[in-house]
Amino acid sequence: MIQDIFPSKLYNSYKNCTLTADGYLLFFDGEGQLLSRTEDGRLTFTEGIEGREAVYLFSVDEKPYFLALDGEGFTAEGFEYRTVRQLRDCCGGKELFAAFTAYHLWKWYTDNRFCGKCGGRLRPDETERALVCGCCKNKVYPRINPAVIVGVTRGDKLLITRYRQGYAHNALVAGFTEIGETLEQTVEREVMEETGVKVGNIRYYKSQPWGMAQDILMGFFCDAESGEIHMDSNELRYAEWVSREDIVLQPNNNSLTNEMMMIFKDGKI
Repeated sequence: MIQDIFPSKLYNSYKNCTLTADGYLLFFDGEGQLLSRTEDGRLTFTEGIEGREAVYLFSVDEKPYFLALDGEGFTAEGFEYRTVRQLRDCCGGKELFAAFTAYHLWKWYTDNRFCGKCGGRLRPDETERALVCGCCKNKVYPRINPAVIVGVTRGDKLLITRYRQGYAHNALVAGFTEIGETLEQTVEREVMEETGVKVGNIRYYKSQPWGMAQDILMGFFCDAESGEIHMDSNELRYAEWVSREDIVLQPNNNSLTNEMMMIFKDGKI
């Protein structure tokens, strides 16, 4: 999965530090496209740039990453702006994970410029990953959206879906946790809403950070207690029971969804 970058490691503790010449400086445009270059399937970011307004994001191994706060319209020879979805389709490795994580933080900084309590200007806190209002001292922390990925099984078949819009490849039932729900209740509700299938024996599998949508994804497997599918055509364009040997995986190994489909296909679930 995208976060499996061993032996490299992400260090996400906040540091109140200034931009250094050896650090990557990441530029996003107003649409959330990241300035980058592709070399042999791996990403390269701009570095060695000083004198720009920037905030420290994280480090991968010993390499610090910074976000340019005044980067609108910046260009560099050999680099181009691309969406994180486009980068996902052509790249991999620790740099892609860094791009996803940086996008998550860029989105948060961009969406939180003014205090929702008094309207004052927000600025980065000096002691922790937070934005603080200069007027009322209200603090805003990074937003993380909890969501579930659900592998619904029926004997040797898995419930495979495809979204109505967006990602075009095979997927599993997925959805966001609502106010007042447990994760298990989210699993039950999302499967019922999208496919009309009642489920039981819900068991947790694994989680994944997914910065492209500011999510923390939590994977579950469960058993179908009813088999007839009543697909929500507003959400999905395909929902069918597919035998293990007939499951077509996604074109890369970045996602928790693909890993869950793969281990079922291989008979490990």
